[in-house]
Amino acid sequence: MEPSKQEVPKLMETPPNISNDSSASEKGEATRQQQLPNNRYALTVDEVIEQHIGALGFAQILHALLVSIAWIFDAQTTLISIFSDAQPAARLLATGAIVEGASLCGLASGEWEWIGSKSDTVVSEWNLICQHKFLVAVPSTLFFIGSLFGSGVYGYLADSWFGRKKTLLLSCVLTFVTAFAISFSPNVWVYAFLRFANGFFRSGIGSCCIVLATEIVGKKWRGQVGQYGFFFFTLGFLSLPLMAYLERKSWRNLYRIISFLPLGYAVCLLPFAYESPRWLLVKGRNKEAMVVLKKLARLNGKQLPADLSLVDPIPERDDQTSSTEKFWKTKWAVKRIIMVMMAGFGSGFVYYGIQLNAENLNFNLYLTVAVNALMEFPAVFIGSFLLGVMNRRPLFSNSSYLAGVACLLCAVLSIHRVIRAISVAKWLQLAVEAVGFMASSTAYDVLYVYCVELFPTNVRNTAVSLLRQAFMLGASAAPLLVALGRESAMMSFIVFGVASVLSGVVSLWLRETRNAPLYETLAQQGKAEEIENETIMST
Repeated sequence: MEPSKQEVPKLMETPPNISNDSSASEKGEATRQQQLPNNRYALTVDEVIEQHIGALGFAQILHALLVSIAWIFDAQTTLISIFSDAQPAARLLATGAIVEGASLCGLASGEWEWIGSKSDTVVSEWNLICQHKFLVAVPSTLFFIGSLFGSGVYGYLADSWFGRKKTLLLSCVLTFVTAFAISFSPNVWVYAFLRFANGFFRSGIGSCCIVLATEIVGKKWRGQVGQYGFFFFTLGFLSLPLMAYLERKSWRNLYRIISFLPLGYAVCLLPFAYESPRWLLVKGRNKEAMVVLKKLARLNGKQLPADLSLVDPIPERDDQTSSTEKFWKTKWAVKRIIMVMMAGFGSGFVYYGIQLNAENLNFNLYLTVAVNALMEFPAVFIGSFLLGVMNRRPLFSNSSYLAGVACLLCAVLSIHRVIRAISVAKWLQLAVEAVGFMASSTAYDVLYVYCVELFPTNVRNTAVSLLRQAFMLGASAAPLLVALGRESAMMSFIVFGVASVLSGVVSLWLRETRNAPLYETLAQQGKAEEIENETIMST
């Protein structure tokens, strides 16, 4: 029953910035209430959502879809190199026979030609073969290194000055600028530098999207809503083979097409999204936070009580240091982010590595990428379902183990003796690779949601950005291994398999977060978890 002016809610002895037992909030009881003058009362954002707005309604679904659309451009800018940097086939001028890879190195330049035009890919345009073959890995590696550095910058901006929405806007606009500039690259070195810049500027998209989507829903639905973004990432991934096929004669035109999409989104759709009320509250902008919550309630067909206000999670703001500084001085948070980043490094290495390694399978590149993209859909839906019924930690670790085993099986199926002995070996390899990619995708997606729940609001975007840095650090090593895989596909799959298993093992040291409340500050979460640990040890 909603408290009214005639019925003042009972005061709780617990301080307003510390959460009680989560079971109480599940029953709909107020866990933290503070009496204010004039019979007003205050609730936390979690309590307002659970008791008055609804854990998940039309407003949250619409908002999550709106902000998650940006994942499409994140996927396109990340994975476009599968096509733009691919090595096309060539043929001998004398016989017309098709030759690939190392076979070209012993031939004079007048003895062969690329099938198609030289502008098909950067490899054919700048002849990145033989002694120059590792140069083709440089732009992709620099892209992920740029993403690594950019994630830290965007995480700081989103948690401190700009907030989630403005940071997402900035990232989309600068992604357009750099992607469009790439299409005019005169040589591989300018191309590599602009890919670095593109990776740096696009890195704010994913972290801001998932935080914006999950910070306004109830704890029961955080996992499922967090998966929305990965569904749109899959749509972006799936759109690449089609666009790349239509623009297979010009890698430059492919970049120009994908560059305008984030600009259109930033101008036409993003203005309708809301800033996170949790971030507004942490920054002392209580009135603006209430405005956002009232709009969400109205869209859900509800209305907030007139005498409701929000509990300030930081009562003494003058004594507060920056969230980033406090983060690195908080022992439990540092230990936790190290574990998360170690798991993220392995997940990013395998997730992006399997996609980029598609060219080392004995299949048509467009077909292989399309199969991988399609496998993202069951990964998203299965992951969404399992997040609702399973704990985060075993879901992530088991998905990582499955991806690792699949990669090791792909290594076995890459052995020439096996290929000759089993007539359907290449089809079997494609099927196993697709299962491995689906499992790695599930682990990757789950770890994002897991990280959101492991840290409080005032450092949440920083933590997710640090995880993204770990993803990108792992991804930056993947193109080098893929280049090695052109000589030994078996070795590349073995390394991917071992890395995936190890990332699953690392996660065993993380705390379980399913149905746990989202805290607002480091001090609040540290105190609550300390009380919870003492309670568990005493029982």
